[in-house]
Amino acid sequence: MTAETTAPTLSFEDFLVGQVFESKPYEITRDDSIRFASEFDPQEFHLDPDAADASFFKGLAVSGWHTAAIAMRLRVTTIRVKGGMVGAGIEEIRWTKPVRPGDVLRLREEVVGTRLLSSRPEYGLVKMNSTTTNQHGEIVMTMKVSALAPRRAVTMV
Repeated sequence: MTAETTAPTLSFEDFLVGQVFESKPYEITRDDSIRFASEFDPQEFHLDPDAADASFFKGLAVSGWHTAAIAMRLRVTTIRVKGGMVGAGIEEIRWTKPVRPGDVLRLREEVVGTRLLSSRPEYGLVKMNSTTTNQHGEIVMTMKVSALAPRRAVTMV
């Protein structure tokens, strides 16, 4: 069993403003990058090294959507929410530097807000600033995300 699968499951009450979660590293292989792009983002700068060399990116670039999908994987394996993390939205996503096949990504999540939901009292909303970096510590993507987390106990009045 890996550390990812043994992390404790969290409820809404476990999230505190200022709390930081950091993922384990994740390496993007060339084959995975091309396979993802072939299916979901078939642009030449994601698929063809020669065409990519002549493109805006000056080399093969991993799809931003692939980077976002990896960030999601890192999020849910680092922050295990009781019953699963239910996405409530992304307010902002920015790709700040190209990701290349062979890059090793890490995710850092900082809790920036929490609130109870009046419409669903058994859940709370957790807002996080998400930063994805490469092996050089360079920021490659940022997101402002919201997720639902179940409350441990709800007393109905």
